[in-house]
Amino acid sequence: MNPAELSGLGAGLLIGIGVALLLRRMPAFRRPTLDDRVAPYVGDASPVARSAPSDRTFTPFPTLERLIRPYLSNGADRLERILGGGALIRRKLSQAGLDITLQEFRVEQLIWGGIGFGAMFVLSLFRVAFGSNPILLLLLCGIGFLVGIVARDRYLTRQVKKRDEKIVAEFPTVAEMLALAVGAGEGPVAALERVARMSGGELAREFRKALDDARAGSSLVAALEKMSSDASLPVLSRFVDGFAIAIERGTPLADVLRAQAQDVRDVSKRELMECGGRKEIAMMVPIVFLVMPITILFAMYPGALSLNFVS
Repeated sequence: MNPAELSGLGAGLLIGIGVALLLRRMPAFRRPTLDDRVAPYVGDASPVARSAPSDRTFTPFPTLERLIRPYLSNGADRLERILGGGALIRRKLSQAGLDITLQEFRVEQLIWGGIGFGAMFVLSLFRVAFGSNPILLLLLCGIGFLVGIVARDRYLTRQVKKRDEKIVAEFPTVAEMLALAVGAGEGPVAALERVARMSGGELAREFRKALDDARAGSSLVAALEKMSSDASLPVLSRFVDGFAIAIERGTPLADVLRAQAQDVRDVSKRELMECGGRKEIAMMVPIVFLVMPITILFAMYPGALSLNFVS
């Protein structure tokens, strides 16, 4: 493709984008819906108002982002209708400890998709200059957009996993602090408040949220059960069961907490040993295919030079 055709392709693309933006901003296409008009007045009962994006920005260009915020919001709504799974995403956001709404997450997916599209588009410009098929390269740009959307979802799953690992790692220390407070004479609720106030980390953050729910009118046991169901971690489920029994029946809690902390430590040691075994097998690959051949070469090369194969 010569430079004139390349320039024509770029000009046509820009004109098409401009026409689409003009049509999108016409009054007939940007008329607000009934939910949009009523939502500001019924924020407590309207799901539209609860899911509306905040003023936070997600890119290093806040001014540009605020200018295109309406398009991002509309795109996030369409992306949600296409992909679905809003309940699962909300659960993952809660498990990851992210204070963002579903629509804001969809906006982030659009931004990641735009980055993937832009990267493939830049690559496409170089490919077009060497005579590649423009239709195929536009298809690659679309694939880059989809890869960006999927990558944001995969990154959310990774955030959930990392936070679960932090909670499991923090649990033995927090459980022993609770056992120490209960053994010193404090009640289960007072001990939980003390540990949540004095500790940091993800587990203490979950305890503070449960205590806030309890102060808002819910029972502490129900708040803790909600915390364990949201986290979906067996260690928290066992902790909540023991804590609920201690509150309702007055059974000793310190020994139970120490036993749970020791169980978590034993599980962590076993997982560490299993991970070490897998890494040991992986370490054999560079040794067998890199270190040993080089060692044999250094050992045999001087002898091979001294040999005389002339009869």
